[in-house]
Amino acid sequence: MSEAFDSLSDDLKAAFRAGVRDSWSEQRFGELALRVLEYQLETNPIYSSYCRKRGVAPSTVTDWRAIPPVPTSAFKVVPLISGDPSRVQRVFRTSGTTRGSQDRGEHHVLDLDLYRASLIPNLEVHLYGGSSRNGTPLRLLALVPSPDQASDSSLSFMLGEALAGPSAGDGGFFVRPDEGLDAEGLRAAIEQATVEDRPVLLAGPAFALVHWLDALAEADLRLQLPSGSRILETGGFKGRSRILSRPELYGALSTAHGVPIGQIVNEYGMTELLSQFYEPVLSAQVGSLDDRVHIAPPWMRTRVLGPVTLEPLSSGEEGLLCHYDLANAGSIMAVLTEDMGTIDAQGRLRVLGRVEGAEPRGCSLAMDDLLSGTRKA
Repeated sequence: MSEAFDSLSDDLKAAFRAGVRDSWSEQRFGELALRVLEYQLETNPIYSSYCRKRGVAPSTVTDWRAIPPVPTSAFKVVPLISGDPSRVQRVFRTSGTTRGSQDRGEHHVLDLDLYRASLIPNLEVHLYGGSSRNGTPLRLLALVPSPDQASDSSLSFMLGEALAGPSAGDGGFFVRPDEGLDAEGLRAAIEQATVEDRPVLLAGPAFALVHWLDALAEADLRLQLPSGSRILETGGFKGRSRILSRPELYGALSTAHGVPIGQIVNEYGMTELLSQFYEPVLSAQVGSLDDRVHIAPPWMRTRVLGPVTLEPLSSGEEGLLCHYDLANAGSIMAVLTEDMGTIDAQGRLRVLGRVEGAEPRGCSLAMDDLLSGTRKA
């Protein structure tokens, strides 16, 4: 089935590279989603058994919405590979939780070029769009370890691709796995960019940005970023140090760096997905932080499901977010999260946070079906 995956992957890459602004009809998305489903049922015994238990086969599905999703917790238990396991090019791991580093999901990626084809158009539109000055792109200052130092981090990989691609190799990484934030190095890099009047993209998870703000406060410093600079915040406190509310964090970043809050962008993504959502603040007029939404590239769709029944909810109703990502062709396309949110009539996503307490019953039942299918496989 390697040839089948190569053909599918090539067609998806071509579709992705047409760009984020390329409008996809429901028919176009549906046809590709059903093609991915057919491939995954043929090549992924675990998922195939799970779908059979739920009465799903290629001949019975005519709408992508009927494709059974797999809960994110499954990525912690079984290898979800659609294709030849010997062809896996990278294994990305979730960062773990407060329960310990062993509680980590794994996403086995068969084709990093397919991941790149999904990453780059999104980055270019939502972070780099209209950013160049005299033909020079944003200099990337990343508050994560480099891809060489954290090869299992999907965020490090993403920012590594941003550095190599839209930033044209200009920038660096300022977190060391064993040493933490390189505050002195980051300070020097910002000061150098200021001398050169070179706009930067300061990027990292929320907790790393808080550490950086703490380092500035301890040194009683504010470092004004050059005009046109932007900040990317990728979420993810997960019990780290101290937690700031979003208005507090963005206000502090804006004050410390002179970057308008409208130039601070949030990315919503997860290790289990190879595509990301961004706030379209650089291309659309937005009001307060409370009014912000996330949008997906055209090769993704999201449904909002009831936490108990997993039945679809109406536009604007709060429920579990279930994502369908065609970039996940080599693993599992349909992923059921434990994130709560809403979708409006235009397909714009509002993320409301994680489910509190125990795993939602709908996710738990789906997990039971998956594991029982594993035992039968």
